[in-house]
Amino acid sequence: MAAHASSLDAARDTRNALDESVSQGDARLLCSVTGMWCTSCALAIEHRLGRLPGVSRVGVDYLSATLLVEGTPAAVAPERVAAALGRFGYRLRDLEAAPDARQRLDSESRALAGRLLAAAVFGMWTMLASLLIYAGALPEPRLERVLAWVSGAFALPVVTLAAWPFYRAAWRTLRAGRPGMDALVSLGVIGALAVSLWLLWRGSAEVYFDTAVMLVLLLLAGRWVETLARYRGLRALEGLAPLPAQACRLDPTGGEARVPVAEVAAGERLRVASGETLALDGELLDAAARLDLALLTGESRPRTLTRGARLSAGCRNLGDPFTLRVTAGVGERRLDGLYRQVQALQAGKGELRRLAERFAAWLSPAAVALALVTLAALLLAGVDPEEAAVRALSVLVVACPCAVGLAVPLASLAGTARALEAGVVFRDPAALELAGQVRAVAFDKTGTLTRGALRLAAVRPAPGVAEHDLLALAARAEWGSEHPLGLAIRTAAAEAGIDPGQAPAEVQEHPGRGREAREADGTRLRIGASDWLAERGAAPAQREAVPPWASEVALARDGQWLGTLWLEDDPEPTAAASLAALRHRGLTLALISGDRPALVRRLGRRLGLAPGACYGGRSPEAKRHLVAALPGPVLYVGDGINDAPALAAAAVGVATAQASAAARDAAAIQLLGQGVQGVACAIAIARATRRAMRQNLILSGLYNALALGLAAWMVIPPQVAVLAMVASSLSVVANAARLGLGASPAGSSPGSRLG
Repeated sequence: MAAHASSLDAARDTRNALDESVSQGDARLLCSVTGMWCTSCALAIEHRLGRLPGVSRVGVDYLSATLLVEGTPAAVAPERVAAALGRFGYRLRDLEAAPDARQRLDSESRALAGRLLAAAVFGMWTMLASLLIYAGALPEPRLERVLAWVSGAFALPVVTLAAWPFYRAAWRTLRAGRPGMDALVSLGVIGALAVSLWLLWRGSAEVYFDTAVMLVLLLLAGRWVETLARYRGLRALEGLAPLPAQACRLDPTGGEARVPVAEVAAGERLRVASGETLALDGELLDAAARLDLALLTGESRPRTLTRGARLSAGCRNLGDPFTLRVTAGVGERRLDGLYRQVQALQAGKGELRRLAERFAAWLSPAAVALALVTLAALLLAGVDPEEAAVRALSVLVVACPCAVGLAVPLASLAGTARALEAGVVFRDPAALELAGQVRAVAFDKTGTLTRGALRLAAVRPAPGVAEHDLLALAARAEWGSEHPLGLAIRTAAAEAGIDPGQAPAEVQEHPGRGREAREADGTRLRIGASDWLAERGAAPAQREAVPPWASEVALARDGQWLGTLWLEDDPEPTAAASLAALRHRGLTLALISGDRPALVRRLGRRLGLAPGACYGGRSPEAKRHLVAALPGPVLYVGDGINDAPALAAAAVGVATAQASAAARDAAAIQLLGQGVQGVACAIAIARATRRAMRQNLILSGLYNALALGLAAWMVIPPQVAVLAMVASSLSVVANAARLGLGASPAGSSPGSRLG
């Protein structure tokens, strides 16, 4: 009862991980689980929680100890989930931060190292005694029997203390109705002990205590290898959030105090000193700030952002101190969201992972049934009971589905870790598999294939309007905009010494067309495409032709045309090489933009795209239809609100480093590095990961099929069965490890974007 109560207490702390979707009436619980020993525990938890009324989806990842539950709000309430887990000895807790996960992993590693050391010390003497018996080194049978008892005595600590986690996990998964690998391991160890004691009782010294010891020892060693793989994945996750623990909070009187960032709430103000890294997301309140964005985007050049700009935790102040109004506290920051998305990815299930788990689910009962059939058939055929028991034991040992359980999760973890180091975040488990199958890649233009850091080239005010006033009003209308055009206008205003003032009373976005800003006195500013303003009654008396190299932004106030601004942009430096790499992979490429067709075709020519692959003047809806018409699966890369429909319609959506919140929410992959070189990198990693997953499945499937057949039809010593089982598991681990050892593709620089 105490354990159950503590589980409920821990569950109450997970409420901040419960994310309800109002539109669909569903809810999601993302948290951590303690008490798991292997992948069988994860499958057992999925099995039990999946049977709860109102639960629509369950995913558990053993390697990251993450649980994802979706369903009705009542069904995924932390108390209910914790109670269901507590009955089987597992505990629910708040989603672990990277430092907490490292502490847990360190604790598990120390306990595992102790068990492994004990198994090695005592098992060494068991194996030495068995070796002397098998070699016939003793002068008389009586001494062999004595040595057999000695072998069993040294095996006792190994099969009790060192093997205890296997028995505990076997009992838990059996109670949950989903026995797996641990149940087979326990049966194998207990079977080896039972056969050995039976042989001793019959007066034979040909015992198999060493088989039980080898099974425990080598499986513990396998757990150790798994721990190393989990450390690698954890290091990649830790790189997402290396943020300060304290911040300088301003009180209403202007006083300053250093406080833990966890105590700072949204709406409060912070003072960011020169050289300090932002600990929380917020809105810039000063006129301008010079920031190093390398942690978030890998961008080597500092950027100057103006008042109203949204800043993310992880930026470093390179200029004078400035004031920040907090918009997201601890747990709600952009980096916190990325961390949760990666954790949710591990808990989710792709097609190949579900296939592996289905295979492992029927393999365990099939192995037990085959062992019993083998024993019965051999006894009926007149085979000596001793040989029949040994062969049935070999079937049990050789069938342990360690490799099957690790085949896909280890490859997924290795691929995700390698992607993180290269500045690519996979947010959806299906994306990790689908990205490796794409046949076409479509790109937005501004901020995706171009620098996005546009510069103001010309100001064309209407008669009677001063250039200074036009630029000032345009900066007001673009307050807080994340679009590259808006950022360029505000930057030009800041460089001209124009203070945009306080935020407008209301701002409304019109994706693909423009935005409206309403002032407190009722004045309404509209900025965007000139034809959109004309539709709303603000047309110029005479319109000047726009140069083919420029992007035009028009401004109107209360229905009166005020003028236009021309901005120009250059291709992103890595865009041409990235597109060439994608073409080399045989992919169909397309450029789809809402900008003028002539400007889109001009950029396409500079990047090596055919005119027929460049589509300009497209609305968000038209972008979505074009993406659907390309040969699928299609990967779409965008950064703006107007790209959200196309990102959602594509099989795999990719948001760039500076993408808007709407684009990031709609995308399955997010790039942390500047430019689009991460696209080729994501596809290369996804292909390598999918290939490793399939290879692991084939390796583990062939092993179990061949090993079970051989163990049933011919004599295989249990010791050989143990070695074959471990060799299969190590082959899967080694194949997955190749993903982490390879060089980062597409010219990425691992680690540079993650600090």
